[in-house]
Amino acid sequence: MADEIGRIKGIDRTDDRPVYVVGGGPGGLAAAAALRKRGVRAVVLERSGSVGTSWRGHYDRLRLHTTRTLSGLPGLAMPRSFGRWVARDDVIRYLEKYAEHHELEIVTGVEASRIERADAGWLLRASGGRELTGRAVVVATGHNHTPYLPAWAGLEGYGDGLVHASRYRDAAPYAGKDVLVVGAGNTGAEIAVDLAAGGAARVRLAIRTVPHILPRSVAGWPAQRTGILVRRLPVRLTDPATALLCRLTLPDLAEHGLPRPDTGLHARARAGATPVLDMGLTDAVRSGRVEVVAAVESFDDRKVVLADGTRLTADAVIAATGYRRGLEDLVGHLGVLDAVGRPLVRGGRCPAQAPGLYFTGFTNPISGMLRELAKDAERIARAVARTPARPTA
Repeated sequence: MADEIGRIKGIDRTDDRPVYVVGGGPGGLAAAAALRKRGVRAVVLERSGSVGTSWRGHYDRLRLHTTRTLSGLPGLAMPRSFGRWVARDDVIRYLEKYAEHHELEIVTGVEASRIERADAGWLLRASGGRELTGRAVVVATGHNHTPYLPAWAGLEGYGDGLVHASRYRDAAPYAGKDVLVVGAGNTGAEIAVDLAAGGAARVRLAIRTVPHILPRSVAGWPAQRTGILVRRLPVRLTDPATALLCRLTLPDLAEHGLPRPDTGLHARARAGATPVLDMGLTDAVRSGRVEVVAAVESFDDRKVVLADGTRLTADAVIAATGYRRGLEDLVGHLGVLDAVGRPLVRGGRCPAQAPGLYFTGFTNPISGMLRELAKDAERIARAVARTPARPTA
């Protein structure tokens, strides 16, 4: 089976069993490249037909919220021609080039369904009846794996007017329509702005928890660098500082239904909430092109019922309600996930009960997802390289 999966040039193998990397997104590619650099054979299993599948499905206007210079993966910088804020299509091109540059061993069209302990390491059960044995496994299936819709009462009777944000590409299908966007994370905020600029007749944004909004950059200083600093400092210092930054750089939108949060940015980030980078939301709300409304509570026939009792009608509802990690079937039986399905540890650390099993890409840090994926890859490669491979039976 090892020969069937593929070959790498220029690596002196002492163990025919590779490290299997599950997922061909940036996290999986970075881990494979870092492993290869250390002389460890890594085979990437990608369920779709190409690398970077999640990026190919994102909406057209998406650009990285992190700077090009702080978003490159190990061993290959992003080209200067991409500009400071890299567009979605350029990210895809970069990932394709990255795989080619590092001569990564990638098998497409193969989906791992279950990971189990084996005497000589790990057994992966995959599509087509495959059973693959590896010395270690890196799970890199991604933060945005399985679209999530809340269990709203009455949703099943609402019809096909509601779609998850993962299916949104551009504003063209919504021209002249009344659209409700549910969820004020970065995705929901950007989709609302895109709709308002793209010809939707009316755009409303339903918010349950008021988000922290930050300017993408101030005087050339990107919010990402602030995020890097914030992670290294105590909350008692960073929360007042970021609150002052927001007051100085962004308007007060309380009269438009978007007050400033009453909790600190760093404290909320530690709980897993990511601030919204202002890509036009504040101007759109202040001008009335995007109207802020209460959270969605339920559906009643063709009406949307909000938490404040308002009942409204919309031509379309776009639910930017997030994703789940979707790891339960793959590794849930190993006791390596927390109560909400996230890995207990990540990066170069393995769960105590699962040595040789690594996770990357299951958080959304304020210091930048790609930056942290790059760091995780190096940590994982170091950990794997210093762990002696057990002989096969």
